[in-house]
Amino acid sequence: MIRKRSLMRRTAAVAAAGAAALVLAACGGNGDDDGSAGHGGHAATASSSAPASASQGQHNAADVAFAKGMIPHHRQAVEMADLAPDRAQSAEVKKLAADIKKAQDPEIKTLSGWLTSWGEDVPAEGAMDHSMHDMGGMMTAEEMTELENASGKAFDTAFMEMMIKHHEGAVDMAKTEQADGAYGPAKKMAGEIIDSQSAEIEQMNQLLGKG
Repeated sequence: MIRKRSLMRRTAAVAAAGAAALVLAACGGNGDDDGSAGHGGHAATASSSAPASASQGQHNAADVAFAKGMIPHHRQAVEMADLAPDRAQSAEVKKLAADIKKAQDPEIKTLSGWLTSWGEDVPAEGAMDHSMHDMGGMMTAEEMTELENASGKAFDTAFMEMMIKHHEGAVDMAKTEQADGAYGPAKKMAGEIIDSQSAEIEQMNQLLGKG
């Protein structure tokens, strides 16, 4: 009887130790995400994808925020650019729109890939919750409708004025990533966004006669 009791005690102790180790492993694998991966039930996938991102350095909460913010931001810029071929009058505006789409489409795919590898949710297509209205330079639904209904010179002017505001927001987000981010490829992309979009802002200001 005594022997049986001590055996049971030993079995319970081993089970408890095993459970504790599992808890520690789960916590440890998600330690550098500031808990942001946990609320979506992705804690386990974050730890399993660690080796994939380790080769390019660890990421932090600022990198996640940059990717999650820049994806819908870029999507809207591409949506605006898609309106230009049928509505713009100026050849410069049509080319500018094509350049914006060509640059930002691949970046959306790259940003989405990073989020997936980090065990984070990729923002859904068309997902515009209330928090996005505060995001730098995002157009409201009313502004997008105004742009859709414009054509010719009126479209050119509205497109450039809105895109300048949009680009300025993206540049601000990219500067925040460069200051606070930890993931090398994300900081490199942020630098490219700052350079290319600042140049496009200057070009649009000149076309509008504000340069």
